[in-house]
Amino acid sequence: MLFNSIEFAFFLPIVFILYWFVFNKKIKTQNILLLVSSYVFYGWWDWRFLFLILFSSFVDFLLGVQLSKANSKFHKKLLLSASIAVNIGFLGFFKYYNFFAESFADAFTFFGQTIDPDRLNIILPVGISFYTFQTLSYTIDVYRNKLKPTTNIISFFAFVSFFPQLVAGPIERATNLLPQFHKKRRFEYAAAIDGMRQILLGLFKKIVIADNCAPIVNTIFENPESYSGSTLFIGAALFAFQIYGDFSGYSDIAIGTSRLFGFNLMKNFALPYFSRDIAEFWRRWHISLSTWFRDYVYIPLGGSRGSLTLQLRNIFIIFIVSGFWHGANWTFIVWGTLHALFYVPFMLFNQHRKHTEIVANHKYLPSIIDVLKIASTFILTTLAWVFFRADSVTDAFLYIGGIFSGSLFNFPELFPIKLFLLIAVLILLEWFRKEYEHTFSNLQAQFKKPVRWGFYLSIIFMIYFFGNTDEAIEFIYFQF
Repeated sequence: MLFNSIEFAFFLPIVFILYWFVFNKKIKTQNILLLVSSYVFYGWWDWRFLFLILFSSFVDFLLGVQLSKANSKFHKKLLLSASIAVNIGFLGFFKYYNFFAESFADAFTFFGQTIDPDRLNIILPVGISFYTFQTLSYTIDVYRNKLKPTTNIISFFAFVSFFPQLVAGPIERATNLLPQFHKKRRFEYAAAIDGMRQILLGLFKKIVIADNCAPIVNTIFENPESYSGSTLFIGAALFAFQIYGDFSGYSDIAIGTSRLFGFNLMKNFALPYFSRDIAEFWRRWHISLSTWFRDYVYIPLGGSRGSLTLQLRNIFIIFIVSGFWHGANWTFIVWGTLHALFYVPFMLFNQHRKHTEIVANHKYLPSIIDVLKIASTFILTTLAWVFFRADSVTDAFLYIGGIFSGSLFNFPELFPIKLFLLIAVLILLEWFRKEYEHTFSNLQAQFKKPVRWGFYLSIIFMIYFFGNTDEAIEFIYFQF
């Protein structure tokens, strides 16, 4: 079920009404409703996927209980290894089997041997990368004694399958989300209204920005040889806004929807395209994933401790693994490697923690230096996005080669002025609201009701008249 679909427009209010007006007497009944609703939401794509998430939830629930009973470090390590093996094993099979089989065959072809890989027709379960990492955070934190294991199977299953963030995050930590299933939730009008505002923001980003960028980006990337360098750069830049509008829009809707039910999810995006360097970009882009890799991979590897060689090794591992997490294609590995290369100079000169606050904090305008830094960071990330979007590494290099051809400064064949204006609206909204939790938050403290409602109606107007509403377009990160 898609957030931007008619089905969800009926699903959400029905669950909301049942949650607060029918099943509001006990936490257990609310959790059961959320669990059933989440399975309906997830099974809407393919009911067969439910067996996998059920099995994964059951395994980690049992292992969590056993971890609390283990009386030796060896036994605890064995149980944790079992959790990692099951979760990563499922993820590896469904997502990476064909990639490894074909790469293995290609390696032998390189040395003059021919092997026919046994390719399976495997359907990738929606959201498997997200809920796999979420359940892993539970067993790892129980192992580290950061969290007591739950004995409430309904709460745990609801935590794993919580429908607002099940399919594309944020990737919640068990230490944050699971305890919220154990305590009484009370309806808070202010939180619900703020959640509705964030849902509206997410729909604007998705339907108006991302879905309008998509057909132009597809046209350019499918026939890059037909366009000038300037048009190819526009295509890459539009993809940068497409994936931002698509993914951050999903996160906004997920966080806003959760607030309607009395839950608070972690922030997943913090205006990444206002970043002044790559290190800041990764503190602001897909925060739930980058911090997951930091806490569960980077720091255990040694983090920034040890020799320079070890630090560089850890940086490359974290970025390459992050790239590979996104998909079974060498393009994602190259994308991750590029970001590692972009990041390393800032680490070497100890500049990777320089920008921890938002640019031009409490100021209307940035400095010229900040503008240049933001522009250069955006260009680097845009060029890297070409590898993320391209079908193959070869296609990506040809595309970038086309950008830097002699036609880079020609007037582009495609110049979607209406779309540029809509993107400008988003940029201006985010800039002037950059100090707030999200772009539409806390409006009641600054504007009177007529002004606020005029603003909301303007956004709804843009969604209706300028949004790509012909059909509900899937979110990009569903494939990951």
